[in-house]
This record gives sequence, structure tokens and C-alpha cells, in this order.
Amino acid sequence: MITANDYILVLLGDPSLPYPYNPEQRFNAHDLEMVAALRRTLDRLTGWRFELVDDHRQFSAGLAYRAPRLVLNLCNTGFGNHPERQLHVPALLETLELPYAGAGPACMALCHDKQAVTRIAGDLGVPVAVQAALRLSGDISLPPGIRYPAFIKPNFGDGSTGVTPDALVTNAAAARRHCHRLAERFPGGWVLIEHYLPGPEYSVGLIGNPGTDLSVLPPLELDFSGLPPGQPPILTEAAKVAPDSADWQGVALRPAELDSERLAVLRGDVSRVFERLGCRDYARMDYRCDGAGTPHLIDVNPHPMWGFDGMMATMAGYAGHDYAAFIELVIDAASRRLEAR
Repeated sequence: MITANDYILVLLGDPSLPYPYNPEQRFNAHDLEMVAALRRTLDRLTGWRFELVDDHRQFSAGLAYRAPRLVLNLCNTGFGNHPERQLHVPALLETLELPYAGAGPACMALCHDKQAVTRIAGDLGVPVAVQAALRLSGDISLPPGIRYPAFIKPNFGDGSTGVTPDALVTNAAAARRHCHRLAERFPGGWVLIEHYLPGPEYSVGLIGNPGTDLSVLPPLELDFSGLPPGQPPILTEAAKVAPDSADWQGVALRPAELDSERLAVLRGDVSRVFERLGCRDYARMDYRCDGAGTPHLIDVNPHPMWGFDGMMATMAGYAGHDYAAFIELVIDAASRRLEAR
């Protein structure tokens, strides 16, 4: 275990740089409060010394001369605050041979390809949505056999990037219009067109590692009842990045009400997917139910948000762990994995 004589480097996004993920193109008040709350929490933890690193201009040089007991990679903004460069941070840590908590670069790259994830999960026997891929270039022709209503989302990234209320389409004309809008924002990118799942949406968190201490947190359900009238019950990009928006304020989190049999199946499914994709220490998986109530895997986040009010911390709270204990669980999971190695 880590002793009081060791220290942990905590890697964060850089508040001094632009941040294109947010509408403001910079860290907003909520981002800054998450970091402040983390600092307060780390100050209260005993047994470790923490040093927070958020200057990306000096990232490589600063890390090269460090010898921490562990690096806690909480840099969800990506290297240089470019979200598509999240995997660059663990790749740098691997190059420098620094021990770190969280997913490796290969796992992040794989999980950012949503179609690849669902194909792998489907091969494991995990229910997934019926989907087809479409490239946003040239003359956009819809794949044959689409069933409506359908849900259209970018095949890459996380954080509901590119998901707006009109991502739920009821006919081919609406699907083409939405794909053309996405093509303007993501030219040459790929989208998934999925048969819409009308049931509840759940998120399931895991902490630990296969074969040793992998545990599944109590799932949460997304409550869409506070959204504006007529808006579809989906988690949009605004619900993730715009605290003042109706989307953000209209979605609440609550404990999922699942019977014991369905919960047992869900726990088995997420554990197999976690191991197969190479997730480490902690991850979050999102599910959406069909009309019969069967959960279907829709996304895997191997590098989930760690904020005090985020889904992972909320699920840890359902299990009786406060925010400080949640951070400690992640550190302990990484420590045991590294010691076993």
C-alpha cells in the first residue's frame, strides 16, 4: 500500500487554455468548482500526499523528472484541453514508465469507437441496439433497413458530443436532415443510426479490477421528467456541458429500480465487458431499455468524470461511500493492481 512518505500526482485539465468542449470555449464555473471540491477533499485524506498538476504547457517536462508512487489521471479534458486527445495522457505516462490509475491508451481508443464497443459486447451475449454506420461525406445516403423512430449519434468520443434533441428522428427525411447538420459540424466523421430504445436509461459504475476486487456500484437511472414539454427523453450534449440550460436542469439522477434477477444479469454483463475491453480501476457503462424493459448497452466510458456531483460519485454514494471514499476506492484499486503486477 502507499505510505505517508509517498505522494500522488493528480493530473487535471488546464484552466488557462481554451476548452472547445464547453460552449464558452473555456472552463466554466462548474468545472472550476469541481476542481475546488477535489482539492478540499484531497486535503482531508490521510495517508497520502497529493500534488495537483494542471499546466499542460509544462506537462511532459514536469512529469519526466517526477517519481510519484502513483499518478491519478483525472485529465478528462484531454491533452491541451483537446477532448480527442484523452488517450495522449496515459500514452505519455506509459512512455515515461510512470504508474497510473485508470484506463490505458488502447482501451480509450477502442471505447471511443462506439460501434466497435457494441460489436464486441454483442459477441459476449450482451444486448445492444440494432444499428448501422454512416459516413458524413459526399452524398449522404441512408443505410437500408432503418427502423423508425431512430436515434442518431456520432460514433466517436464521449460526453454526448453532437447529441441534440433532434437526434431522435421519426422518418427518413428527418434522418437525412439531421445527418446533414452533423456533417457540417463533423465533416468526414461517422455516425451510428440506431433503432430507438424507448425505455428507461441506466448508468452502471465499476471500481476495481477483474480477478481481484472488481465491484459493481448500485446503478442509477436518469430521470427525464424535468425536460421541457415535447423534448425527447435523451441525454443531450447540453445536459453535459451547459449548467444553465433546460437540458442540464431537466435531467435528474436517482437509484435504479431493478429486480434482483435483472440486476444480477446486468452485473455479469458489465463485468465481462469491463474485462474484455481492458478497462482498469474504474469505468462507467450506459444502458437503455427496450419496450420490454431489457437493458441494452449503448456506451462504455473507461475514463468517466470524477466530479463530486457526477454519475460515478453519485453511484458510490448509493453504496454508502462519500466523495472522499470514492476517490480512495479508485486509488486503492490502482494500487492493488500495480502491486499484483
